[in-house]
Amino acid sequence: MSEISLLSPRLANQIAAGEVVERPASVIKEVLENSLDAGATQLDVEIEAGGVKLMRVRDNGLGIAQDDLAMALARHATSKIQDLDDLEAVATLGFRGEALASISSVSRLELTSRHHRAEHAWTVKAEGRDMQTQVVPAAHPVGTTVEVRDLFFNTPARRKFLRKDNTEYGRVEDVLKRLALSRFGVGFSLKNNGRVVHSWRPADSQIEQERRVAQICGPAFMSSTVHVDIERAGLRLWGWVALPTFSRSQADLQHFFVNGRAIKDKLVTHAVRQAYQDVLYHGRHPAYALYLEVDPATVDVNVHPTKHEVRFRDGRLVHDFIFRSLHKALADVRPEAGTAPTNAAATGVVPSVAEQAQPQPSQSALDLNPAQRTAQPQYAEQPVYSAGADASRGGFESRGYAPKPVNLDAAMPVNEQIAAYAHLTQNPLPQNQSGQPTSLNELAAGDSTVPPLGFAIAQLKGIYILAENANGLIVVDTHAAHERITYESMKVQCAANGIQSQPLLVPQSLAVSEKEANYAEENTSLFSQLGFEIQRAGPESLVIKQVPVMLNRADIEVLVRDVLSDLIEFGMSERIQHKMNEILGTMACHGSVRANRKLTIPEMNALLRDMEATERSGQCNHGRPTWTQLTLHELDSLFMRGQ
Repeated sequence: MSEISLLSPRLANQIAAGEVVERPASVIKEVLENSLDAGATQLDVEIEAGGVKLMRVRDNGLGIAQDDLAMALARHATSKIQDLDDLEAVATLGFRGEALASISSVSRLELTSRHHRAEHAWTVKAEGRDMQTQVVPAAHPVGTTVEVRDLFFNTPARRKFLRKDNTEYGRVEDVLKRLALSRFGVGFSLKNNGRVVHSWRPADSQIEQERRVAQICGPAFMSSTVHVDIERAGLRLWGWVALPTFSRSQADLQHFFVNGRAIKDKLVTHAVRQAYQDVLYHGRHPAYALYLEVDPATVDVNVHPTKHEVRFRDGRLVHDFIFRSLHKALADVRPEAGTAPTNAAATGVVPSVAEQAQPQPSQSALDLNPAQRTAQPQYAEQPVYSAGADASRGGFESRGYAPKPVNLDAAMPVNEQIAAYAHLTQNPLPQNQSGQPTSLNELAAGDSTVPPLGFAIAQLKGIYILAENANGLIVVDTHAAHERITYESMKVQCAANGIQSQPLLVPQSLAVSEKEANYAEENTSLFSQLGFEIQRAGPESLVIKQVPVMLNRADIEVLVRDVLSDLIEFGMSERIQHKMNEILGTMACHGSVRANRKLTIPEMNALLRDMEATERSGQCNHGRPTWTQLTLHELDSLFMRGQ
């Protein structure tokens, strides 16, 4: 007898169901994706008992014709691809044609649909066994309803692995939220055990989209985000990334979509993580909702049965684009004139995205020795307003402000400082009704006459700078702020001078795999740019002859192995630069102003002005916030004023 035989259709479908149908949430995902591919603009989901007892999905899509209803339940039956060319440029969420067949093999399924060109609706049923389906007339508007009852009723071994109803409901809710984030133009509703839990209307404008994101991810996330929208080299990245101060203890608020498909990809996660490397507190995870739009022909979505993973044709290009876009967006977050944060938790930074040249923070007045600081009491001599500054840096020079020698004495009243600042920026000071210059107390919140971080009024315990702006009180951590300024300045200087290298007295041999040796040989120029000289000594050995001076005490062998691992996995590596930045960060930390050091008013004001022109000034090198804003309303509430 022959030992090889064909599987029965029922068994084949149940095996496929093991890949497609893991739990009720898997069913909801597959059915909703089919509805979206059918052009639906409204999706209504209803479940009972966590989805095990009942799952019903109704849409207003194009519908299924009577002749196609029975075929829709057959395995490998689809209308979305016809040949190999379609498979190489998939533009739909589902395309394999396994979903309904797999679901019907482990449940009691009823499919009712009315085609948009038909006058009547039809229903087809299947109950987990190999049988001839029968199509009968039904009453239904244009669109489709899929009703799934008694999931895994005929496979008890699978059913016992399901969790409690509340847990399964939570999984279903997560699926709906991800799809609601991926399709702003579609309305969604969710009913659990007869009670409406969520109802999201279509969101076409950016305000409506942000409202939906706030409803799904939380208002705290939305109030602490930077909006990104960058397009380059045929790629577009847009969405929202949270400020580093809104980091999470786990990666539970990370949504990434490629052409409307929710994915979890190691390359994407690595690129985003690298963008946060300078500003994220250790052990914390970034939060984001990002959308990448690429040519469907350049991405393969047919990698995993659940379609959660993708493969990019040019992974290095995608990684570099995501990293540089987010890195620039986060770098450009700084205090902006005339704006203020909504709460203290947001650390006072105001989101902005620019695609100009990197800012170049210059030497702070606090870097000077006491004699030099005494000799520099004027704003015009502070490097923030230097005449040679790059206009693309987005600071005061690029906004048309011209430096003028104005003496701000330590004993100068705040109102006189305002007048000096107005004279410095060539922005006339507004006058009140009596014709007198407006005082700081009379300026409205957001007035551009006062700089974003205001003017220093005192120092608390030698640690915090207290400053007053048009919105209220600014509190600055002196050491953290100066540490960031010093660090950014050192990075700019290091980049300008290039990486200094030194030859090793005794070249270091390194045993690697043949694959790693091939990558090292192919990327010799990359290592040279980073200050390394690495040669291949054999099929599975390398020789390190030269290393950067800054890394002469680092574990070079481990570093090179990690870089090769990144090159193999992601096509690029930032480990060497990251290691050098760590050393610069340590040097900046030790070289910054320490606690209990008394600063004069001009020194404090100089620090505030440097912060306004420095990248990532909202966080220190370790990811901690450097300043916060307490509005007048928040201060009034502390003392119950007006209540």
